[in-house]
Order: sequence, then structure tokens, then C-alpha cells
Amino acid sequence: MSERLTLKIFGLVQGVGFRYSVQKEAEKRGFIGYIKNLNDGSVELVAEGDKNDLKNFIQWCYNGVGLAQVRKIEEDWSEAVGNFDNFVISF
Repeated sequence: MSERLTLKIFGLVQGVGFRYSVQKEAEKRGFIGYIKNLNDGSVELVAEGDKNDLKNFIQWCYNGVGLAQVRKIEEDWSEAVGNFDNFVISF
């Protein structure tokens, strides 16, 4: 069953290629959704996919993204809506 995960990611996550790394990894894992910078310096990520895969993706976000330094991630889970075609960087 598909779930929707919304993350607000805090730390050094803007200006270090974080969104591009996340997009590549999300596509590799077969997720759909988006990632975008927020005005407060954080990043918003919305992804739909298998719940266990999404849980593993949260850990990847903490550890797998080059120069980024993730300090905190807020999670919100809901049912998948299915209104995305792929995973994109939103501006």
C-alpha cells in the first residue's frame, strides 16, 4: 500500500545540492512527489511510495547527501493521493 510522506528538513540544506541529490535518490527508489526550498532555510519534501521504503529514505536523507548537514526532520504521514507523475524539484 502506498503512503504519502511529507518532510520538513532543517540544517544546511540549501545551496549544497541537497534537492538534486534527493531527486536522484527518490527517482532511483521509484517515488513520486517533489522537493523545494522554503523561505525559512529549510526544505519541504513530499514523496509517495511504499511505507518501509519511505522510512529508509528518511535515514538516507540524514546520511546520504554530500555537503548537506541535516539537523532535524519533521515527519507527517498520510494516505497517498497519487496526483504526481514523477519526482521533481519545485521552485
